[in-house]
Amino acid sequence: MRLSKELRAGAIARAVQELQDATDLIDELAARRLGVNRTDLRCLSRLTARGPLTASELAAAAGLTGGAATTAIDRLERAGLARRVRDEADRRRVLVHLTDQADLLSQEIWGPIVTDALAELRRFTIAELEVIETFLQRALDNQTHHAARLRSQARST
Repeated sequence: MRLSKELRAGAIARAVQELQDATDLIDELAARRLGVNRTDLRCLSRLTARGPLTASELAAAAGLTGGAATTAIDRLERAGLARRVRDEADRRRVLVHLTDQADLLSQEIWGPIVTDALAELRRFTIAELEVIETFLQRALDNQTHHAARLRSQARST
């Protein structure tokens, strides 16, 4: 039996919620294994995705204030997961880099997850992958919009 468009959309919304909950659990377990908090984990994620960043770039990418980002970087340095390095191109800039230990631990934690996800994605046609990519980008835009809305509401109260 084929579901109506409304029922199918509801089923997808529930699946997305389940995925978010499962991702949240993985993040909690990963943070515990790395010995960091969730804010620090978000900073690690942004550094993994974008490469070395200045403290202000990391703050913007992780949705933190400059002070909160500096505190997170300090904790990541103490944990041996990040280091500050003067930018070779502009010695006035200091970049935050992941350490080899952070790369190794990230690969141990998320490597199998990525491998399995890529195996699942290979089962889809190019056209199906384009639909999935479009949906995920729109979902990301929606989440980003509502995170900004909630952040703004928190500041005004």
